[in-house]
Amino acid sequence: MTHDGDAGVPGSLARVLADVAAERVAQDVRWGMQVLPDGTGGAELVAESGVARLKTDTAAEDGALTWRHILAEEVLEAFAESDPDRLRAELIQVAAVAVKWTQSLDRRPSRENAK
Repeated sequence: MTHDGDAGVPGSLARVLADVAAERVAQDVRWGMQVLPDGTGGAELVAESGVARLKTDTAAEDGALTWRHILAEEVLEAFAESDPDRLRAELIQVAAVAVKWTQSLDRRPSRENAK
């Protein structure tokens, strides 16, 4: 298997990223340019991030890992980060997991029949 980001379905990554790009355009049309504070960092959010990491690790050890565990851990890691460069890296990880989860949905037989 190649590691081209297509998750075993040729063109999958490009399709999902095109959908994400279209959603971003729609957000700008609806809300305009938004300049908001990050609202991240702090002891409480760091603690929540640690709990999410523990839940993910436990689920993996128990053979019960889900996409929800992985995405929640990444989101809470982003919420816990106060350094802008690290926050950016965490948000990229959030986006990448969301894309990969979407590709997983698209690979399901019920989705293939719906296309």
